[in-house]
Amino acid sequence: MYGCEAWTISKQIQNKLEATGMWFLRRMLQVPWTTKKTNERVLNEANKRRSLVRTIRKRQATFLGQVMRRGKLKHLVTTGKFEGKRSTGRQREKIMDGLATWLGPGKVSDTLATVKDRDLWWGT
Repeated sequence: MYGCEAWTISKQIQNKLEATGMWFLRRMLQVPWTTKKTNERVLNEANKRRSLVRTIRKRQATFLGQVMRRGKLKHLVTTGKFEGKRSTGRQREKIMDGLATWLGPGKVSDTLATVKDRDLWWGT
């Protein structure tokens, strides 16, 4: 998960991450793929929960707080509000787009206001 703070996670990537995490857990528990055990049953046997995506989101929130409290250039690059034309073709997903899908469209502006105050941000 090196550098996961700057990843943009789509639903497809999230599903692949969860599948890979389950594959690793099955390998550690030595559960062969031929046995018909559901993922929930394997998680119950290991006394674990699916936490890979949750951990990535937590790291992204910490990273977002650090970047937004930094200088103007880093803030502009993260929010994607810099001047100039974007290249042609399908536009890449921005970090703020991922944040909007994670939090909901109405909460992004509230979150950006909360990020400015470090104590308030860490309290949430």
